[in-house]
Amino acid sequence: MLLRTLLPFLLLCQLPYASPAQAPAALNATLDGYEYPFLVKYLPLRLEGQALRMAYMDVPATTKANGRTMVLLHGKNFFGAYWRETIKALTAAGFRVVVPDQIGFGKSDKPDIHYSFHQLARNTRQLLDTLGVKKAIVVGHSMGGMLATRFALLYPEATEKLVLENPIGLEDYRVGVPNQTVDQAEAGERKSTEESIRKYHATYYPKAYPKAHDEWLLPLAAQTRHPDFSKVARANALTFDMIYQQPVSYEYHLISVPTLLIIGQEDRTIVGKGLIKDPKVLARMGQYPALGKHTAARIKNGKLVELSGVGHIPHLEAAPKFLAALLAFVK
Repeated sequence: MLLRTLLPFLLLCQLPYASPAQAPAALNATLDGYEYPFLVKYLPLRLEGQALRMAYMDVPATTKANGRTMVLLHGKNFFGAYWRETIKALTAAGFRVVVPDQIGFGKSDKPDIHYSFHQLARNTRQLLDTLGVKKAIVVGHSMGGMLATRFALLYPEATEKLVLENPIGLEDYRVGVPNQTVDQAEAGERKSTEESIRKYHATYYPKAYPKAHDEWLLPLAAQTRHPDFSKVARANALTFDMIYQQPVSYEYHLISVPTLLIIGQEDRTIVGKGLIKDPKVLARMGQYPALGKHTAARIKNGKLVELSGVGHIPHLEAAPKFLAALLAFVK
């Protein structure tokens, strides 16, 4: 019965990728001129005395609405648009889907402030309150998994279920990754080029970098060629420091809502991997098969789905398997 229910939108995910949206040669800090797949709206915020805008997509169900909402939280090196095919499948399944660009990312403002997962979670809660969403299924990929975890810990009453897709933060990076200052991190970010970004993104895929991924890489590369890039580099450095300084790995046992971990078994992501010089440290960190098992065992209502042969981004690399796991869990 479940398979018959899932089949229509699993088939959608097996269609070929559409041609990548043409990103301009240069894009500013908020990706003006780059079109998202769905209407973008803005939530006004005031943080540290600054008037800011948080971009988001709020996409209604395209079939009979089931009255439930999913919130999709992006990773650090991404923006909300890369959830496009997931949004199409979920709205076809009757869900309302809310996809924010966190402050510091995508089409949202990139202020020079103290970034924290607590603040990003509060911003997300304010967005949901503004939209009249009292309870949601919260899905987080990569850095979004750390944020989704913090959200569920802060707001269990607003979290129907929690889904973590290859989240970073399953281990404390401070234990093995050498510390660097924000200024040092920013200096490194300022050297970013399309070539260096492509080299890093290629590590997300265990076999070969797929050309279709350019759709989500080229807008980031275009920002490096704009005068605004200093703002982007600074925000990137500040959010790297947030990830490094604010681990969630010691708190998984406190999660009280039903939780699913979807773990691509070939993922070896380590935040700050390039800073590690000791080969023994490199060998023991980023071991997602072991980290997934360990984390799922610590969560009271935790469930683990392991995707063999899949890397860091299951919803792009193995969309049908990712959606099958996600929808089976939430149904």
